[in-house]
Amino acid sequence: MNATPTGPPVDGAALLEEVEAFHRRFNVFPREAAYVAVALWDAHAHLIDAFDGTARIAFLSPEPGSGKSRALEIIETLTPRAATTVNASPNALFRLVEAPEGTPTLLFDEIDTVFGPKAGGDELVRGFLNSGYRRGGKSLRCVGDGSSQTAAWFSSFCAVAMAGLGSLPDTILTRSVIIRMRKRAPNEKVEPYRRRIHEKQGHALRDQLAKWADTVRDQVADAWPVMPDGVSDRPADVWEPLLAVADAAGGYWPERARAACLELVNAATDNDEASLGIRLLTDLRDTVFCGADRMPTAVILECLLRMDEAPWADLDDKPLNSRTLAKLLGQYVTSGNKPIKPRGIRTPSGFPKGYYAEDLTDAWTRYCPPPPLRSATSATSATPQVNGGESVADSPSETRHMSPETATPLFPVAG
Repeated sequence: MNATPTGPPVDGAALLEEVEAFHRRFNVFPREAAYVAVALWDAHAHLIDAFDGTARIAFLSPEPGSGKSRALEIIETLTPRAATTVNASPNALFRLVEAPEGTPTLLFDEIDTVFGPKAGGDELVRGFLNSGYRRGGKSLRCVGDGSSQTAAWFSSFCAVAMAGLGSLPDTILTRSVIIRMRKRAPNEKVEPYRRRIHEKQGHALRDQLAKWADTVRDQVADAWPVMPDGVSDRPADVWEPLLAVADAAGGYWPERARAACLELVNAATDNDEASLGIRLLTDLRDTVFCGADRMPTAVILECLLRMDEAPWADLDDKPLNSRTLAKLLGQYVTSGNKPIKPRGIRTPSGFPKGYYAEDLTDAWTRYCPPPPLRSATSATSATPQVNGGESVADSPSETRHMSPETATPLFPVAG
């Protein structure tokens, strides 16, 4: 049962302004929207028990010295029961969340040591983070000594902030507000952070946030914040508690929060690398097929392997081959809901295996970003030339409406 607030009411909008100003003293974030998101995130940690879900927040950068750890230090002073860790076992994390003191705010520094390219991954910690973004997220663990062990469920639901180099697994990124940090420019100044002085100031704001949270807990628990146009599915789940906090604070925070939501969701989409499968589908549509209705596997590989800044020449230290190509495309299905597979293509020199655009079209529509504008000239010039300069593809007018069974030969037969 929550304690009854005493004293004068806390102005939520003004308090969030103070929290934002406190961050600005010590943190240089890459965009204004980040200050809004972080202030809302700090407040949402005090209301974690009122939400069905929680937003993770991730401070990521390509190089050290970009202010990620300092961002966690400031968050540590502002959030309830903050616990900072660089390396923790899953069992310790589960027991910390279940501790009688209350739900902690977990701060993972150097998260790249857990999920980075040299770490090998930690599936148990990943499972903890994946399950804990929703209320009711639990994992089954054994408890007891020796042979006297029993199975018990442990909750993983809590607010989590992370900082690290590089990126994170997609399952964690999509559940996070992503702040991509960068080194400070010479003209970007911050106040030196001195823990023994400034921690007390942060704690004073933390206590004010806790007091304000007690006055709006019922309001945010019943809230269904309106999402900005275009924000749905997983991004909407991530931002729902932050927008609920903004609406409860009032003032100009609802408008600032929705503007920040749109900006950071779009920025995350711009920065996230597509999965290998989606990259392959997109490259096939925009660089290989270019309007052709079929393409031999050998020609597809030739075109993909010569693409600059593409991953196809070095997949696990070897180039893409026909078997890997078939495996990647086999994850997707045709419009008839059958796995995409290579089929025979009639050519002047034989009947090689290849792929038909009609089999790929459904996957292109569902998974790929909108195609770039392309002139007929550029599309033609992008098509590989084989067999003495003859084009791999017939002109669209000759082949687009022909079925594989009735289509004329792909290559003109020499006279």
